[in-house]
Amino acid sequence: MKYTPPPTLRGDWDAAAFFENILPLNILAATHDFRFARVSGLDGFEQAVNQMQSAPAILCVSDLADGYTELNNIPRTRRVKTVFLAMRHKAEDMDARARCMETMRELFRQLMSRLIPEKTRLEQNSIFLDPRISFTEIDRYFFSGAAGAYFQIAVDCYTDLIFRPYEWTQ
Repeated sequence: MKYTPPPTLRGDWDAAAFFENILPLNILAATHDFRFARVSGLDGFEQAVNQMQSAPAILCVSDLADGYTELNNIPRTRRVKTVFLAMRHKAEDMDARARCMETMRELFRQLMSRLIPEKTRLEQNSIFLDPRISFTEIDRYFFSGAAGAYFQIAVDCYTDLIFRPYEWTQ
Protein backbone atom coordinates (compact mmCIF):
# COMPACT_ATOMS: atom_id res chain seq x y z
CA MET A 1 0.00 0.00 0.00
CA LYS A 2 1.29 3.44 -0.91
CA TYR A 3 2.10 5.80 1.97
CA THR A 4 -0.07 8.90 2.13
CA PRO A 5 0.89 11.45 4.76
CA PRO A 6 -1.96 12.50 7.06
CA PRO A 7 -3.39 16.00 6.84
CA THR A 8 -1.20 18.26 8.89
CA LEU A 9 -2.33 20.53 11.64
CA ARG A 10 -0.74 23.94 11.40
CA GLY A 11 1.66 23.29 14.26
CA ASP A 12 4.55 25.41 13.23
CA TRP A 13 5.37 28.96 14.23
CA ASP A 14 8.28 30.74 12.65
CA ALA A 15 9.66 32.56 15.68
CA ALA A 16 12.62 33.85 13.67
CA ALA A 17 10.37 35.50 11.07
CA PHE A 18 8.16 36.97 13.80
CA PHE A 19 11.06 38.67 15.61
CA GLU A 20 12.83 39.63 12.38
CA ASN A 21 9.67 41.43 11.24
CA ILE A 22 8.89 43.28 14.48
CA LEU A 23 12.43 44.25 15.52
CA PRO A 24 12.79 47.10 12.97
CA LEU A 25 9.43 48.50 14.10
CA ASN A 26 10.54 48.93 17.71
CA ILE A 27 11.79 52.42 18.61
CA LEU A 28 13.99 51.22 21.51
CA ALA A 29 15.62 48.57 19.30
CA ALA A 30 16.20 51.14 16.55
CA THR A 31 17.62 53.67 19.03
CA HIS A 32 20.18 51.12 20.22
CA ASP A 33 20.79 49.76 16.71
CA PHE A 34 19.71 46.17 17.42
CA ARG A 35 20.29 43.90 14.44
CA PHE A 36 18.58 40.59 13.78
CA ALA A 37 20.42 37.28 13.26
CA ARG A 38 19.47 33.62 12.99
CA VAL A 39 21.77 31.32 14.93
CA SER A 40 22.06 27.65 15.82
CA GLY A 41 21.98 27.38 19.59
CA LEU A 42 24.33 28.88 22.14
CA ASP A 43 27.42 28.26 19.99
CA GLY A 44 25.90 30.30 17.18
CA PHE A 45 25.04 33.06 19.64
CA GLU A 46 28.64 33.18 20.85
CA GLN A 47 29.82 33.47 17.24
CA ALA A 48 27.32 36.26 16.57
CA VAL A 49 28.53 38.16 19.64
CA ASN A 50 32.17 37.71 18.60
CA GLN A 51 31.33 39.00 15.11
CA MET A 52 29.37 41.96 16.48
CA GLN A 53 31.62 44.52 14.82
CA SER A 54 29.09 46.38 12.72
CA ALA A 55 26.27 46.54 15.27
CA PRO A 56 26.35 47.46 18.94
CA ALA A 57 23.39 45.17 19.72
CA ILE A 58 21.82 42.00 18.35
CA LEU A 59 18.70 39.91 18.71
CA CYS A 60 19.25 36.30 17.63
CA VAL A 61 16.67 33.56 17.23
CA SER A 62 17.95 30.02 17.33
CA ASP A 63 16.84 27.63 14.61
CA LEU A 64 17.20 24.76 17.10
CA ALA A 65 14.34 23.82 19.39
CA ASP A 66 14.14 21.53 22.39
CA GLY A 67 10.87 19.76 22.89
CA TYR A 68 8.82 16.69 23.56
CA THR A 69 5.62 14.93 22.56
CA GLU A 70 3.03 14.29 25.24
CA LEU A 71 1.06 11.06 24.89
CA ASN A 72 -2.24 11.80 26.57
CA ASN A 73 -5.90 12.10 25.52
CA ILE A 74 -5.02 15.14 23.47
CA PRO A 75 -1.50 14.46 22.15
CA ARG A 76 0.61 17.54 21.68
CA THR A 77 4.13 18.45 20.78
CA ARG A 78 6.05 21.20 22.53
CA ARG A 79 8.94 23.05 20.93
CA VAL A 80 10.95 25.61 22.87
CA LYS A 81 12.29 28.54 20.86
CA THR A 82 15.25 30.52 22.25
CA VAL A 83 15.81 34.23 21.60
CA PHE A 84 19.17 35.76 22.56
CA LEU A 85 19.93 39.44 23.16
CA ALA A 86 23.35 41.07 23.43
CA MET A 87 24.68 44.61 23.68
CA ARG A 88 28.30 45.69 23.48
CA HIS A 89 29.77 47.92 26.14
CA LYS A 90 33.23 48.98 27.22
CA ALA A 91 34.98 45.98 28.75
CA GLU A 92 34.99 45.91 32.55
CA ASP A 93 32.64 48.94 32.73
CA MET A 94 30.02 47.57 35.10
CA ASP A 95 27.88 50.73 34.94
CA ALA A 96 27.69 50.43 31.14
CA ARG A 97 26.85 46.74 31.50
CA ALA A 98 24.07 47.59 33.96
CA ARG A 99 22.62 50.13 31.49
CA CYS A 100 22.74 47.52 28.71
CA MET A 101 20.95 45.00 30.91
CA GLU A 102 18.27 47.54 31.76
CA THR A 103 17.79 48.29 28.05
CA MET A 104 17.46 44.58 27.26
CA ARG A 105 14.94 44.10 30.10
CA GLU A 106 12.83 46.90 28.69
CA LEU A 107 13.15 45.58 25.14
CA PHE A 108 12.01 42.18 26.42
CA ARG A 109 8.94 43.83 27.97
CA GLN A 110 8.15 45.61 24.72
CA LEU A 111 8.61 42.43 22.67
CA MET A 112 6.22 40.61 25.00
CA SER A 113 3.61 43.32 24.37
CA ARG A 114 3.73 42.38 20.67
CA LEU A 115 3.61 38.68 21.51
CA ILE A 116 0.17 39.00 23.16
CA PRO A 117 -1.75 39.61 19.89
CA GLU A 118 0.45 37.01 18.17
CA LYS A 119 -0.54 34.50 20.85
CA THR A 120 -4.22 35.15 20.12
CA ARG A 121 -3.65 34.78 16.37
CA LEU A 122 -1.77 31.49 16.85
CA GLU A 123 -4.50 30.04 19.06
CA GLN A 124 -6.90 30.36 16.13
CA ASN A 125 -4.64 27.82 14.37
CA SER A 126 -4.40 25.47 17.39
CA ILE A 127 -0.91 26.68 18.25
CA PHE A 128 -0.47 27.66 21.88
CA LEU A 129 2.29 29.73 23.48
CA ASP A 130 3.03 28.98 27.10
CA PRO A 131 2.01 32.15 28.96
CA ARG A 132 5.08 31.95 31.20
CA ILE A 133 8.14 33.31 29.40
CA SER A 134 11.24 33.71 31.52
CA PHE A 135 14.03 36.22 30.92
CA THR A 136 17.52 35.03 31.91
CA GLU A 137 20.54 37.27 32.18
CA ILE A 138 23.85 35.73 31.16
CA ASP A 139 26.71 35.99 33.63
CA ARG A 140 29.22 38.74 32.88
CA TYR A 141 32.02 36.20 32.60
CA PHE A 142 30.34 34.52 29.64
CA PHE A 143 31.99 37.02 27.28
CA SER A 144 33.83 40.27 27.90
CA GLY A 145 32.55 43.61 26.63
CA ALA A 146 28.96 42.53 26.01
CA ALA A 147 25.90 42.07 28.16
CA GLY A 148 23.75 39.11 27.23
CA ALA A 149 20.37 37.61 28.03
CA TYR A 150 17.92 35.17 26.56
CA PHE A 151 14.31 34.11 26.81
CA GLN A 152 12.53 30.99 25.73
CA ILE A 153 9.06 30.59 24.29
CA ALA A 154 7.36 27.21 24.55
CA VAL A 155 5.07 26.50 21.60
CA ASP A 156 2.48 23.70 21.85
CA CYS A 157 0.42 22.20 19.05
CA TYR A 158 -1.83 19.22 18.72
CA THR A 159 -0.12 16.19 17.23
CA ASP A 160 -1.80 13.58 15.10
CA LEU A 161 -0.78 10.26 16.66
CA ILE A 162 -3.37 8.09 14.97
CA PHE A 163 -1.90 4.67 14.23
CA ARG A 164 -2.00 4.00 10.49
CA PRO A 165 -1.07 0.43 9.53
CA TYR A 166 0.03 1.54 6.05
CA GLU A 167 2.87 3.54 7.65
CA TRP A 168 4.46 0.32 8.95
CA THR A 169 5.85 -2.89 7.58
CA GLN A 170 4.93 -6.14 9.26
